[in-house]
Amino acid sequence: MTTAIIIIAVVAVAAIAAFFLLRGRLAGGGRSLRGRFGPEYDRVVARHGGDTEAAERELDDRVKRHGAIEERPLTEEARARYAARWAGAQELFVESPERSLTEADALLADLSRERGFPDGENFEDRTDALSVHHAAHVDGYRRVHSARNGDTSTEERREALIEARKLFDALLAGGPSGREHGNRNLVKGRGTS
Repeated sequence: MTTAIIIIAVVAVAAIAAFFLLRGRLAGGGRSLRGRFGPEYDRVVARHGGDTEAAERELDDRVKRHGAIEERPLTEEARARYAARWAGAQELFVESPERSLTEADALLADLSRERGFPDGENFEDRTDALSVHHAAHVDGYRRVHSARNGDTSTEERREALIEARKLFDALLAGGPSGREHGNRNLVKGRGTS
């Protein structure tokens, strides 16, 4: 009888320990995903109506699908070409915010493709992949993509372009030298550098 009580107690303690260990791993995974994705984590949770488990499954799936992407470096020539295109898009903003955002959207697609992110017309797949590697900046790309055709004010479009510039700079920074690209500020109100 004493042996049976000891065995039951050991099994109960092991079950409780396993429960807390598993619970800690699941909670740790959420903290890890929250830390990795930052504002993107909150956006996905909101899109899932507050269901953190569904959001974490989606983000975990993104990491599994896109985490192994190795960003290809840019040549100095490619970096200069993209910098010139971005400057042109910013200058175009004064004349035509819609065309400016359309060019910025296309430029980010081209640059991300050259850096090794998914090719093709699927914007969501591209932004999902970018969110795994550039979670802090991918929202600016989304804002430009939606503002280029939406009913948004000129100020909202300018803000979207400024936010998208952060992703542009992050993507442009990778290259043979690994340097950050300079000249990153838009003059407030004009939208040019």
